[in-house]
Amino acid sequence: MKIVIDTCVLYPTVMRAMVLGVARLGHFQPFWSTRILNEWSRASLKLGPVGAAQAQSEIAMLRADWPNAELPAAPGIEARLWLPDPADIHVLAVAISGSADAIMTLNAKDFPRRDLSDEGLLRIDPDGFLHKLWQSDPDGVLGVAMAVLDEANRLSGDQWQMRALLKKARLPRLAKAVG
Repeated sequence: MKIVIDTCVLYPTVMRAMVLGVARLGHFQPFWSTRILNEWSRASLKLGPVGAAQAQSEIAMLRADWPNAELPAAPGIEARLWLPDPADIHVLAVAISGSADAIMTLNAKDFPRRDLSDEGLLRIDPDGFLHKLWQSDPDGVLGVAMAVLDEANRLSGDQWQMRALLKKARLPRLAKAVG
C-alpha cells in the first residue's frame, strides 16, 4: 500500500516514529512532497530557533532514510481538484500523481472521504491505521512502540509509560492496545 503522509502526521515526533516504524516493517510505502516537508519546517518555527533547527535535522534524516519517498509536485493536477481547504490540494495532487492508495492525515474535515474516493483514494487516520496493524502484527507494532518509548525516555530524560506517551501523541486506540 502506498500512502502519502500529511504534515500533521509527520510533525509530531512520536506519531511520525510510530508510523514510519511500521513502514520499515514493510506494512506500507510512505510518500510526501517537498511542500509537505516545508510545512513541517514552517510549523516548527513556533518552537523557536532550537525547534526549527531540530526540524531541519529531522527532515534531513527523513530524506536520508527514505530517499525515494519525496514525490514531485503535480501543479497540472492541482488545477482540476477541490478540497475544503485549498492549501491541502497539493497533498491530494501528490497522492494522485504518485498513484497512492491513501492519504494519512488527522484533518478529516479537510479531506472528505467522498472527494478522495472520486480519485480512488482512502483517508486514513494514524491511530486507526496503527491499531489495525497491531491487530494483524502485534509483535511488530509492539516492537516499534518499545523502540519509540526507549528513544522518548532517552531524549527527554524522563520515564514515560507507554500508554501515556502514545495518548499524548494522539494515538489513544493504540495506547490502549499496547499500553
